[in-house]
Amino acid sequence: MAKLIDITGKALSGEWGTDDEKGIGIPVLRTTNFTNEGVVDYTDVITRIITKKNLDEKYLKPGDIIIEKSGGSDKQPVGRVIYFDGPEKKYLFNNFTGLLRVKEPNRWFPKYVFYSLFGNYRRGGTRPFENKTTGLHNLKTDDYVSRYEVKEAKYSKQIEISEYLDKLYSIIKMREKELVELDTLIKARFVEMFGDIAIGKYKYETRKLGEVADVGSSHRVFTSEFVEEGIPFYRGTEIGVLANGQKPSDPYYITMEHYKRLASDGTKPKIGDLLMPSICDKGQVWMVDSDEPFYYKDGRVLCISADRNMYDTRYLQYFMKVKTEVEYPKIGSGSTFAEFKIFLLKDFDVLTPPRELQRKFSSFVNQVNKSKFVVQKVLDSA
Repeated sequence: MAKLIDITGKALSGEWGTDDEKGIGIPVLRTTNFTNEGVVDYTDVITRIITKKNLDEKYLKPGDIIIEKSGGSDKQPVGRVIYFDGPEKKYLFNNFTGLLRVKEPNRWFPKYVFYSLFGNYRRGGTRPFENKTTGLHNLKTDDYVSRYEVKEAKYSKQIEISEYLDKLYSIIKMREKELVELDTLIKARFVEMFGDIAIGKYKYETRKLGEVADVGSSHRVFTSEFVEEGIPFYRGTEIGVLANGQKPSDPYYITMEHYKRLASDGTKPKIGDLLMPSICDKGQVWMVDSDEPFYYKDGRVLCISADRNMYDTRYLQYFMKVKTEVEYPKIGSGSTFAEFKIFLLKDFDVLTPPRELQRKFSSFVNQVNKSKFVVQKVLDSA
């Protein structure tokens, strides 16, 4: 193992300068330009007036590694890294980031060093070096750089490993593109069969959701009633995870006895019912697909139990997914965030085509979802 400090030296501090009112400044990369994949996002690069002398060593060049010194959150630790492969002598980096530059690129392949740091970050390796202040997470950069170690390997092996990881990244991006294209295929099929939800132009009549479905929520559960294990209790966060086809990793729990008391009056969702968080800004609508017992948070998770004679539940799930994405930006609650209320959902105009057409669309979605499952499985194993 080799010390990172011996490979790159200390991280150079970035520059910020002053506002560029005339558009003649220097492009400066910020943490906004960081991606979780370790590549630079150039879509929103700001320019700044920087008149400081001796900037030559701070201009980025291919092979540079930029590390995030301030940022992150409780869910996303500070310390992300990106690999710079853009043009030389054009970009600087701001004071919330630092520059790590391999001193001997003929001994240490820069991409290999980057991947070592990138992998360590993904494993949570920067968390022990966080220093939290109010609303901000700071990386104890000097401490991290001086302690972190990179596995030694022959130079040819470093290149081989880096090229393999580059190819793996390309495969992942290609698979992610396939997922987007499959979603686009479903959308196009819906528009072809029924009309466009985004503009409210439909081929069939609509009904108010409150007329064709029970729309409600649950009984209140207090934090003091949570236990270490038992029946899963889902908040909006967990519903969003379930809507994405994943299993919540760390839900809260209530006892079986408490669950039976709460769900005894019909507030237990049935298979085919739809659950959505009240802050449903990304169409995170989950269709209950199991008899396994669970309960959910009152007010912040809403339940839709539609007339099964009128609606195919897979069709309705897709409709509500897109409909909530369209309607969410239009609402406001008068507080710090907007959320759907029961009365708002009941007033939704729900497209109601013949049920046989709904069934055909549902069958189409199921077939596409099988393809998505295969693609996602490849991504998860990458």
